[in-house]
Amino acid sequence: MKLVSFLVPTPIGTFTRIGAIHDRALVDLNMAYTRWLYDQREAQPYRLAGAQVPATMLEFLEGGSSSMAVARRAFDYIVALGPSSQGPSGETIYYRPGEVRIIAPLPHPSSLRDFIAFEEHIAATSKKRGQPIPPEWYKAPVYYKGNHRTIIGPDEDLLWPLETTKLDYELELACVIGRPGKDIPEREAQDYIAGYTIMNDFSARDIQFQEMACRLGPAKGKDFATALGPCLVTPDEIADLGALTMIARVNGEEWSRGRFGTIHWSFPQMIAHVSRGETIYPGDVFGSGTVGGGCGLEMDRYLKPGDIVELDIQPIGVLRTHVVAAA
Repeated sequence: MKLVSFLVPTPIGTFTRIGAIHDRALVDLNMAYTRWLYDQREAQPYRLAGAQVPATMLEFLEGGSSSMAVARRAFDYIVALGPSSQGPSGETIYYRPGEVRIIAPLPHPSSLRDFIAFEEHIAATSKKRGQPIPPEWYKAPVYYKGNHRTIIGPDEDLLWPLETTKLDYELELACVIGRPGKDIPEREAQDYIAGYTIMNDFSARDIQFQEMACRLGPAKGKDFATALGPCLVTPDEIADLGALTMIARVNGEEWSRGRFGTIHWSFPQMIAHVSRGETIYPGDVFGSGTVGGGCGLEMDRYLKPGDIVELDIQPIGVLRTHVVAAA
């Protein structure tokens, strides 16, 4: 499934819901399961649906494999019924494009870790500093912890941050954890991945490197925003992760192109490493780090106000951000 979070405006406020993409429409998974339960003559379909397929992504992921399984069942059931199907009291299940606003698939992750897992990227950035790749990089996957409270979604604006003169995009794939675990063997780590999404780890390079000269960070140079989206694709939808082509465009011009299969440290290796002596949780986001050639830093080419940045990784889609000048 291709899972999304979206906003539904109502007379009493705007509500966040989760759905799955079918053709160009969205199926509300909570209401789809409510309808399935109702048709099975369940006495309390709304109550059970709220518990098993909650309306927000983090709660849904916390339900683990059982929530995912019943959501799939409900999705297939409603698709078979067709786009005219409704909830037990006439509630909307299908939404057409433009009726709702799609936001980051996981607007409030449990945590955000971003790795530097592509050898070509760390080689290029090390060369910029006149240094070789640190030998420690080959010993274990390294990461920093980002700000999980500054997530933006597809087609959202990024306000120009911190008076930077070197605002950069970073072309990444991210995995989202779907079950808790600790001391996870690498061979079992794949089973902990709920899905994949596109990640743009925006960076203010001048501020970042000033911070990191003090042997800590990055912090303010990245904490202002990370974009995720447009959807969370379950692993069964991607036959060969390594074959994924990763493209970045700025104002329609291609700036970067890479292949995920060039990664040095895999997601299972990252999961095994992070979970060593530490519990990982549903909703944790693991960024792959930038694919080789996947940022302006490697080209000495930076963003400016008014730019539109598009990260394109199919079959996930396109993650688009509009850079807006500060007031």
